[in-house]
Order: sequence, then structure tokens, then C-alpha cells
Amino acid sequence: MPPILLGLAATGCGIAQAWLVASLLAALLGFGTAGWDMLAAAAALALLQIALTVAQETTAARAGEAARSTLRRRLFSRLLGETPASRPAGEGAALAVDRVEAMDGYFARWVPAASLAVMAPLAVAFAAAAADPLSGIILFAAGLLVPVGMALSGIGAAMASRRQFDALQQLSGRFLDRMRGLPTLVLFRRQEDEAHALEAAAQELRQRTMRVLRLAFLSTGTLELIAAAVLGCLAWRHGNLAAEGHPAPVSALFCLLLVPAFFAPFRAFSVAYHERMSAQGAAAALAPILNAEPPSGLRLEEVPPSVTLVVDHLSHRPDPARPKAVEDVSFRVLPGEVLVLSGPSGSGKSTILKLLMGLSRPDEGRIALNGRDALALAPAELRRMIAYMPQRPVLLRASIRENIRLARPEAGDDAVEAAARAAQVMAFAQDLPEGLDTMVGEGGHGLSGGQRLRVALARAFLRDAPIVLLDEPTAHLDPATEALVLDSLRRLCMGRTAIIASHSAALRARFPKVLELQDGRVVPHRRAVNT
Repeated sequence: MPPILLGLAATGCGIAQAWLVASLLAALLGFGTAGWDMLAAAAALALLQIALTVAQETTAARAGEAARSTLRRRLFSRLLGETPASRPAGEGAALAVDRVEAMDGYFARWVPAASLAVMAPLAVAFAAAAADPLSGIILFAAGLLVPVGMALSGIGAAMASRRQFDALQQLSGRFLDRMRGLPTLVLFRRQEDEAHALEAAAQELRQRTMRVLRLAFLSTGTLELIAAAVLGCLAWRHGNLAAEGHPAPVSALFCLLLVPAFFAPFRAFSVAYHERMSAQGAAAALAPILNAEPPSGLRLEEVPPSVTLVVDHLSHRPDPARPKAVEDVSFRVLPGEVLVLSGPSGSGKSTILKLLMGLSRPDEGRIALNGRDALALAPAELRRMIAYMPQRPVLLRASIRENIRLARPEAGDDAVEAAARAAQVMAFAQDLPEGLDTMVGEGGHGLSGGQRLRVALARAFLRDAPIVLLDEPTAHLDPATEALVLDSLRRLCMGRTAIIASHSAALRARFPKVLELQDGRVVPHRRAVNT
């Protein structure tokens, strides 16, 4: 509402300024008189109009920023509620960045421009009609022609813009996913083929973008043609009257000067109209996610202090074209116990951890927490009970303290420092220039592999969840660092229900309860596990 009111006020200033300038020009041509006070008033109105326009753009930009922030927050909450396998990472990034940014023009420019395109030209046309009725009728007729011309080009622009956004999203997702898998592509010598495929996708995006621009120029050309025709009609009318001795030269000049003010809202509307078309293309992808029902499930009043985990005849096949990743696996872990899932790569260890976290749903079997079906819980509630440490922890470009606090954003500095001491982070952080406030690069740049692992372990301590899931926590560590990490792991697992996926001999020696897996099945001749 404030941008619309400011725009109407700027239009009013423009109308008053046009009358003063018309009076000044008429005086210069010998019709009437005008003084310095009229010139000063016209200059003051010009400055006021500029100030109102700047204020309008500022408030509109703030409205767009607030709308984008709200959209992105809602989108993130929905994306985080999905399972990671349901959407490629590149597609999610394109949704959160490109699609949400495309909505800025709708809220910041289209909404005010659509209202001003109706109210401001009406005000200008009424002012022209008060000075010369026929000039006002001409402006009214032109105002009716503008939406027709813009609509004819806008239909094609909307379709082209939607296709262009789809091509952009596919290209963004493909590029990000291929960059992540670049070592694999190089290993199998597929880099040239993927480069050609990306080039073809980029060419398609270029062609679609140029098609959108052509339609945009067509709409702008239609508007300028109507404006030129109106100016010509008014010049012809008042020129004929001037040849016979114009009865009101100030009114004639006033009507001619109102033409730019009449079409200025339409020009802003034309620019915003194409942004609306882009926003519609973005909204078509965002709406199904934002309007989707939130994940159903039971809610926890509070996180239980201890959990007994029972897995009963669990089976899961992620890919229908491949064998089961997990088949008929059963085990039980009591509070204070640590179960080590051991086996070669591809034996199903990580798949079991994903099933326990609710990131995938099993095809058969049951997961029970304290005798209750874990899958009956809402996904967010299930993850509240779990502290997870992946094999390759993700560290952001932030301080060590902020990276640890990601596990529990509301935690105070004392809790973060206690978690850092428990995970042996302080053993190296105290030698850094700013301690825990030392900045690290994206991906933990500046820290060694063992130090990044201990930061991730500190997150698990800070999380303070009754269930601990660890995926290869000691992989690629030297013996000295591995001993430090194992000592921290022992403290982390005390009193908690812990499952560790690893084939480290040192870790199996420290935690003797081992479930050996092979091709997704339990190997029966290894050490028995309570079931």
C-alpha cells in the first residue's frame, strides 16, 4: 500500500508541474505572463517528485525483500522435510535461489505497478479532460488500447518464460550434480560427453532466453507505438486550433506535456508485466512444494532420556532394477550399548543408518523405539532423537564455534565450549589465533581431516540426543588421531543408544558388540548379537 500511495503522490506532482511548465512556455511564446515564483514552484515540484519516486522504489524493494525472505524460509522448511533422495541437490538449489529471486519482481514491482497503471493514468486523463475534453477522450481511448496490445504479446511471453525457467533449472541441477560427481566422470572417461551435454543444454537455454527477450521488445514496441499515435493526435488537434488562433494555449501545452506522465505508469507496468510472467513460471514450480501438506506423524512432548532400539526383519530396495541393499536384518540395542555395523563397502551399513534416520522408508520390517513404531513419528520428531555424524562432515564458512552450534542453534557459549572439550576440539583450537572463534573456509578449509572430524563430533555432543548414529567415524585417520577420536566416542556413547558403521579393527576392539554384514544380509557365523 505505501508504494501505491507514494506513486499516486508522485503522479499528482507531475500533473501540477506540467501545468506550471505549460504556463512558463506559453509566457515565453507571448501568451500570458509568468514570474520567477512559478519557475521556483516547478523546480520544487520536480525535486519533490524525485524524492517521492525514490521513496516508492525503496519501500517496494523492502516489500520484495520481505516477501522473498518469507518464501525462502517456507521453502527451506519444506525441502528439509523431504528425504534427500526425493530431489536432486541441484534442483533444490535452483528452487531456493533462482525461483525465489524471480518472485522479487512480482512483489516489489508488479503489485504496485498494476495498481498505478489503473489509477495514475485515470488521474492524468481527468486532468487533461478538465483542460480540454477531447484531449481527455483521446487519452482514455489510448488507455484502453494499451492492455489489449500488452495482453497479445504477454500470452506468448508467459509460455516462453515458463519454458526458459524449466531449462534454467535443469541446467543448474545438472551442472551442480556433475560437478559433485566429477571425479567419477573422469575415472570412467565420461568428462567429454558430459561437457558436450552441458553445452547443448546451455545452447537451449540461450535460445529460450532470446525468445523471451524478443517478446518483451515486441510488447515495449506496441506501447511506444500507441504513445506516438496519441502524441500525434494531440499535436494535430491543437496545431489546427493554433492556426486559427488557439483559445487556450496554456491548456494545449498542458495536454501535450501530460502525454509522458500518462504513459509512464504503463511503461512501468510493461516492465513489471514481464517480471510477472517470470514470477508465474517460478511460482509454477514453487506452489506444489509450498502448498503440499506437511509430513504427518506423531509429535513428541519431550525427547525421552533413553531409547531401546529394535530392528525386526528389515529389508529395503532403493533401486527396483538392483538387488536389495538390506535384506532381513534384525538387531536390538539397549541404552548404554554400542553396536558396530561391520562389513565391506556396499554391504548395507549406510543404508541401515538412513532407514533409522527416516531418510528412506523400508520395504519390509519394523523399526521400534521403546516399543513404538519409529515410522509413526513425524520425520522431524524422529530426527530430534538422533545425533548423526557422517563419514565426510560438512563444515560451513564460519567460525568453529558457529559450526559446532549448528547442531543446536539455541545453545549458549558454555554448552558449545563443553562440547568442544569433550570432542577434543580444544586440543587444537587453543593454539589457533582466535580459539573457537577462528574462521574456517568452505568445507572446513584450514583444518585437517582429523580436526574436521572432531568438530563434527562436538556437534554430536552438543546435540545431546539419546540415539547416536556414526558413519565411519575413524576412516582415513592416523593411529594417534584415531586413538583420540575413539576416546571421545566412548564418552559420547555412554548412556546412549549408539550404532557405528565401520570396518575399523581398532573400533571393533573397543566396542565388542559387532553385527557383520555381507551383501545386505547378516553373516551368521560372526559373533552373536542379541535380537
